[in-house]
Amino acid sequence: MKRRPDGGTDPIADPWGARTPYPRGGPWPVRVDSCLAGGVGEDEVDAWVRAASLLHSDGDAMDIAVREGRIVGVRGRGGDRVNRGRLEPKDLHAWQANGSPDRLTRPLVREGGRLVESDWPTAMGRIVSESRKLLDAHGPEALAFYTSGQLFLEEYYTLAVLARAGIGTPHLDGNTRLCTATAAEALKESFGSDGQPGSYEDIDHADAIALFGHNIAETQVVQWMRILDRLEGGEPPRLLCVDPRLTEVARRATVHLAPRLGTNVALLDALLHEVIRRGWTDPGFIARHTVGFDRLREQVRPCTPRWAAGICDVPAGTIEEAAEVLGTADRLLSTVLQGFYQAHQATAAAVQVNNLHLIRGMLGRPGAGALQMNGQPTAENTRECGADGDLPGFRNWQNREHVADLARLWNVEPSVIPHDGPPTHAMEIFRLAERGSVRMLWISATNPAVSLPDLARIRSVLSREGLFTVVQDLFLTETARFADVVLPAATWGEKTGTFTNADRTVHLSEKAVDPPGEARPDLDIFLDYAARMGFEDKDGGRLVHWSAPEEAFEEWKRCSEGRPCDYSALSYDKLRGPSGIQWPCTERAPGGTDRLYGDGAAWAHPDLCETYGKDLVTGEPMGERWYRSVNPDGKALIRPAPYLPPKEWPDEEHPFQLTTGRTLYHFHTRTKTGRAPRLAAAAPDVWVQVAAADAARMGLAEGDLVEVATRGGALRGRLRIGSIRPGVLFVPFHYGYWDTPTGSAPAPGEAGRAANELIPTLWDPVSKQPQFKTAAAALSLVARGGDPADAAATGPGGAGRRQR
Repeated sequence: MKRRPDGGTDPIADPWGARTPYPRGGPWPVRVDSCLAGGVGEDEVDAWVRAASLLHSDGDAMDIAVREGRIVGVRGRGGDRVNRGRLEPKDLHAWQANGSPDRLTRPLVREGGRLVESDWPTAMGRIVSESRKLLDAHGPEALAFYTSGQLFLEEYYTLAVLARAGIGTPHLDGNTRLCTATAAEALKESFGSDGQPGSYEDIDHADAIALFGHNIAETQVVQWMRILDRLEGGEPPRLLCVDPRLTEVARRATVHLAPRLGTNVALLDALLHEVIRRGWTDPGFIARHTVGFDRLREQVRPCTPRWAAGICDVPAGTIEEAAEVLGTADRLLSTVLQGFYQAHQATAAAVQVNNLHLIRGMLGRPGAGALQMNGQPTAENTRECGADGDLPGFRNWQNREHVADLARLWNVEPSVIPHDGPPTHAMEIFRLAERGSVRMLWISATNPAVSLPDLARIRSVLSREGLFTVVQDLFLTETARFADVVLPAATWGEKTGTFTNADRTVHLSEKAVDPPGEARPDLDIFLDYAARMGFEDKDGGRLVHWSAPEEAFEEWKRCSEGRPCDYSALSYDKLRGPSGIQWPCTERAPGGTDRLYGDGAAWAHPDLCETYGKDLVTGEPMGERWYRSVNPDGKALIRPAPYLPPKEWPDEEHPFQLTTGRTLYHFHTRTKTGRAPRLAAAAPDVWVQVAAADAARMGLAEGDLVEVATRGGALRGRLRIGSIRPGVLFVPFHYGYWDTPTGSAPAPGEAGRAANELIPTLWDPVSKQPQFKTAAAALSLVARGGDPADAAATGPGGAGRRQR
């Protein structure tokens, strides 16, 4: 590993690197980070190939180093608007997983209960035969697709066309249901359409930054570097952190609120109460650009800081301090992520953050914006392209003209496109598979046998007799072991396509090397399936008539034109020029659009909107009549919500609240990061975090082997003490079983390693995002630990703290 060009230290030990301070409103200085394989110098690299990160939602631009047909490293791209050359530990090291010796290189098919190597004609023949048999016998709703937040735009769009118009199934969703569904829903509820209002460049201009349930220091590491550089420069911003853990963000915050899990709406209602009571609103903006302010004011009138303090278990005075930060800011930037999204009132809480910006007029200006963040690199593309439970181009499934417009584009009858009810969300897809009405499930680039809640149930579903499962991935994951057919896929650096990050920045990632063996790009696999199935438009032509990534991109541009996510003025050639362009990119805005909604929420008009809204308590659709009655002119909607307690509270048997989350060194189920030696060594195994007061009360020590048990299951891991509010346990969710001695999940009744053994099947009623944050849990000692440093070496910055 090379040292950083700026002279900084090893990024595993020092993940945020050396500071490059800059003042408010100034340009973020360039700092180019790189990592090359041992013994390879930059002058020995044959080619540098354009790409961006595939292991978080930042969209860090980088170039891939190629030597003798192999990837030998990466370096940041200094001219990019997102990262200005910086790379984080996963960016710098995870490319090594591409060359892992256990990559899938040939298709596998199940014979006699075992997966055996096969060839592409046999594997695809089985999939096509099963598809046709099920369509003939049971119709299109017997087939379902569960995809990822890590494919390319071109692949999602192709999948959406073949699923919606080729097969005609409503059962298409992504694992973005686990991480970004609430972001999309909250934006739709407030602005009538998905689409991120803010920009990462707002960090440069904000005088206050509020992070709601967002540990940006570990989830969007490079943007935390940006905030750190602002904190060290002139006119640093004040920070508000809402998080039950004492994270790196909390340590640097002006105000840190650590509320009881499950009380986010109560906290936000109190903050809104104070902002309104103190007159920190923008009446002109409210009158011109919003509807619903009077209802919000009435909703939060009794929600005083003292009231919220009793619910959230934080001091009323600290809530007042936080309200002062929010209410007196000249330019306020807010970010929201899983601490709010993976809870029982997920959408209601995220919408209250939008409400804060609407009543303060904090939109559409440098430094004034909201970022309802994503967790995955191409989650935005999943949403745009209709691979996440919506129609492509942010079209409204309840609007007949929107459906007809999509049908004209695809040259099919509108009746072919399922729209007689809401598209099926992922949790419902697995329930239908459990019941037997979904009989074929195609899983691409995701690992639900580790990432979904209630894993014992998910394993039961995947092993159910009568469910034909296809898995398309890089490795024989925990999920692939249940498959009837496994398709070896190419990955980042081995294929070409575009992806869009959390602030709408589009990057082109180009093929640098060939995939191993017979592995194929996901786009090629979907195109092969469409061709073998013979999908046709209404004139007998090929429904999926493109054959390469750039052609698929051009088709997507047609689909997006005139919609909020308009790509019409983008092209592959253009994306090879300036590094990072934000949509909408049109003839009127050929350089892209940095911020949305400064002049109002134009896409909220009833004829244009992506949704007619849902009840924030029940999740029931409100309907077109309601929407037109409350918002005839298409303004942003201020949507109040009452606080409701979660279904599970701690009790005598389960006295703790369990929350799960990420660690800086890993991504999702470690399919790639667990195969990068330095990342794996930095966080080698699952751990359990507990407050020092709780550990002392129970007589526990750092490094002890402990068991966490919920009503759903049990997990064992080493103990880490401190940096969390009392009564709360934290467990990272990345760890499955592929790299354990047996490679197998636990037997029924045995403790496992995966956090989601513990999580019940519950979800937010509006976004349908699972609740990973509020399970009631018990903690017990299994065995006294060996070296306490084994626990301290895992997790955020742990390896670095051990070395210092």
